[in-house]
Amino acid sequence: MLLETRHLHIGYGDAPAVWDATLDVDAGEIVSVIGPNGAGKTTLINAIAGLLRCRQGDLRFDGVDMTNLKAHEFCGHGIALVPEGRRLFAKMSVEENLELGCYLQAARAARSDSLERVYALFPVLRQKRLQPAGELSGGQQQMVAIGRALMARPRIVLFDEPSLGLAPAIVDDMFDIIVRVRDDGAAVLLVEQNVLKALGIADRAYVLEQGRIVAQGVPNELLDQPHIREAYLGV
Repeated sequence: MLLETRHLHIGYGDAPAVWDATLDVDAGEIVSVIGPNGAGKTTLINAIAGLLRCRQGDLRFDGVDMTNLKAHEFCGHGIALVPEGRRLFAKMSVEENLELGCYLQAARAARSDSLERVYALFPVLRQKRLQPAGELSGGQQQMVAIGRALMARPRIVLFDEPSLGLAPAIVDDMFDIIVRVRDDGAAVLLVEQNVLKALGIADRAYVLEQGRIVAQGVPNELLDQPHIREAYLGV
């Protein structure tokens, strides 16, 4: 198994946010985590990215214990995050933002090849590579955020609410891109409120509610559960 979490407890100060979270992502998989606002999805994915410390439990990546590593070491092991809200440097050019993703030595050595791969995936970014990132549309900015993660040549990409704030016409394209990221060789862990879209591309999924994983399985099995249909599909 590529990514393994076992009984993770995560919080902010004295406030617990996620309890007893156990999930797996294997190489070549898209795994989705769905749940309502405030369920702890972003907290969970930030802990897996190394941005938050786990209070209890085990976090392993390709067999390596990641629980006590520093945040920058996660990237060196092949974990990349596409954060909620994109988090770009608005006054820097598209290409400068992309290059921030390849600061590690191994990734820097492959900079030119990685840029070509990103521009092949997002041809519009090649056209706008010298333009300030803040002048791009929301969808194009999300492409930059994904491209920046890919510049690190990750083995797994963590997506935190990638469709948030995007026009409906762009959302389908965004999920197609996530599938292409997987097809190009990186596993995907996707946190997303758009339940049907997230389950539509997932191999497996977990349901997170009030900080706890309450259900897991293949998408069709989850969609057949009355609680899931009522809570997330209004059926």
